[in-house]
Amino acid sequence: MNFLLITEIIQIAISILLVLFILIQSKGTGLYSGVGSSIGFYRSRRGLEKAVFILTITFTVILVLNSVAIILLS
Repeated sequence: MNFLLITEIIQIAISILLVLFILIQSKGTGLYSGVGSSIGFYRSRRGLEKAVFILTITFTVILVLNSVAIILLS
């Protein structure tokens, strides 16, 4: 199999997932940011919100590493 093609397909999948994770997050509010008003206060991330935050960072690192792999394979 062509490893360059596989890494490019993985790049597209990671990019789509990363965009979804970023859209789920919202500044200063929970997962349901479209409902209600935004009150400026700090609170820690918990549960699903924390998991989405960690997944966003993880997929960002994987995206960068995959980009480097594509450059090295071409």
